[in-house]
Amino acid sequence: MSKSDIEIAQEATPADIREIAKKLNLNEEDLELYGKYKAKLDYNLLKTTPGSGNPAKLILTTAINPTPAGEGKTTTTVGVGQALAKLGKNTIIALREPSLGPVFGVKGGAAGGGYSQVLPMEDINLHFTGDFHAIGAANNLLAAMIDNHIYQGNELDIDPRRIVWRRAVDMNDRQLRKIIDGLGGRSEGWPREDGFDITVASEIMAAFCLAESITDLKERFARIVVAYTRKGVPVTAGQLKAQGAMAALLKDALKPNLVQTLEGTPAFIHGGPFANIAHGCNSVIATKMAMHFADYVVTEAGFGADLGAEKFIDIKCRLAELKPDAVIIVATIKALKYNGGVAKADVQIENLDALEKGLPNLLKHVENITQIFNLPAVVALNKFDSDTDAEIDLVTRKCAELGVNVKLSEVWAKGGEGGIDLAEEVIRLCDQESELKFAYDLDEPIKDKIEAISTKVYGADGVDFSAQALREMNNLTKLGYASLPVCMAKTQYSLTDDQDIHGRPEGFRITIREITLSAGAGFIVAVCGAIMKMPGLPKVPAAEIIDVDEFGKIAGLF
Repeated sequence: MSKSDIEIAQEATPADIREIAKKLNLNEEDLELYGKYKAKLDYNLLKTTPGSGNPAKLILTTAINPTPAGEGKTTTTVGVGQALAKLGKNTIIALREPSLGPVFGVKGGAAGGGYSQVLPMEDINLHFTGDFHAIGAANNLLAAMIDNHIYQGNELDIDPRRIVWRRAVDMNDRQLRKIIDGLGGRSEGWPREDGFDITVASEIMAAFCLAESITDLKERFARIVVAYTRKGVPVTAGQLKAQGAMAALLKDALKPNLVQTLEGTPAFIHGGPFANIAHGCNSVIATKMAMHFADYVVTEAGFGADLGAEKFIDIKCRLAELKPDAVIIVATIKALKYNGGVAKADVQIENLDALEKGLPNLLKHVENITQIFNLPAVVALNKFDSDTDAEIDLVTRKCAELGVNVKLSEVWAKGGEGGIDLAEEVIRLCDQESELKFAYDLDEPIKDKIEAISTKVYGADGVDFSAQALREMNNLTKLGYASLPVCMAKTQYSLTDDQDIHGRPEGFRITIREITLSAGAGFIVAVCGAIMKMPGLPKVPAAEIIDVDEFGKIAGLF
């Protein structure tokens, strides 16, 4: 019987984090230690002389649309980083921090798996260094200052019916989606409708992950639109004088977290916006810090390439002036057969017909990366014992028709050694010349940007906008926000906005329910279908199996 991820992690003997820092030519004075295995690095180290002086190669890991059969994107990211290190490359991995919502819900943690994990796995998947709590506190400080301003006389003439700032908590709690607060009489506040978003969907998280310095963070916070006056004029956090205190809460959180993989490869884990409701990438500071000290940086974008990779490129790369040198698209034969209509219980049985029906999902993502974004790509096929030679050959042939190689990945079972072939292909791709293209131009109208993403990246026939969405697009255009990039809030399980439609559907349209502004983050959010910014727990949440014994040993994390 194979060991669980947490068992593998708990049996490992990690190096002292000071030894990991030495691989980056850093001394103990450069670290803020959080015990023996975690440390924060001051972002001002970006001003020092870089490690080798050569421009780092940036490798983006993405995937097909997620399925219950599993794909292994984070595991692949860690495994490829370990493989590059085995090949003698100065490598750092950059990942997002896991949210407590999925950890206690249904998805589990986000520290990789098997012998391609980051350590300490339990800490990373739980409170880690407290970054998310600080982000939630900054979010809720702003909320408190809005309501206090109204209570204290409302000098800015905020319309209580047009407060757009919500509170946040890093937990799946559907009961808090829509609430009424301020009850109990005038001394208790102004009664109004309110609600909570999960912290990773907060604009504070997005602004935090796109900021390049504490000064930039304060400027972003000041631009956040929190409400509108009775005359329809935007009210910002800067007008409430909240940005300084909010940034003060995040002065330590803004420093990237240094940890290690099971094989001692350095890793930065920092920030964690969801990709289905936010932009889905680790912080710009962590990515640039990794590129500052390494020659190869392996990072990932959340969920499938239609969400995470699109936003990584159209938002993060555009705003931070980054460019991936190669893209890894992760898939499994089991997940492709699920896309082809096979029940999860039967995906281990050879079924070439179902595989051929499900393959178009992978091929669409390959086309997006290579033809829309014009980047070199490789398909990483996570190998399982149930995969047959005929199935592997079919995937390889179909991808070859698009000019993309398939490399088997066994990093879960073998760590870096199981990713050598994949890493060698990544190195080859990084040496190719490529010119990044975006899915749309910033000077296009908001409506055209949304239609470009929907038709080019998702394959939709068009977009239907609600009356509310059309009104808000017109309003944001009049207010001068039309030149911002668009962040699509859409289900991760499908190329469409219907989570039950798998594969590569045709003849569908995307429905935009509402448009919201994230001026501090620097993008406009287009909400598709029934997507929500506060998930709920499943019928049997993972929290039911997580436990800790009298010696502090945690069980049940995955």
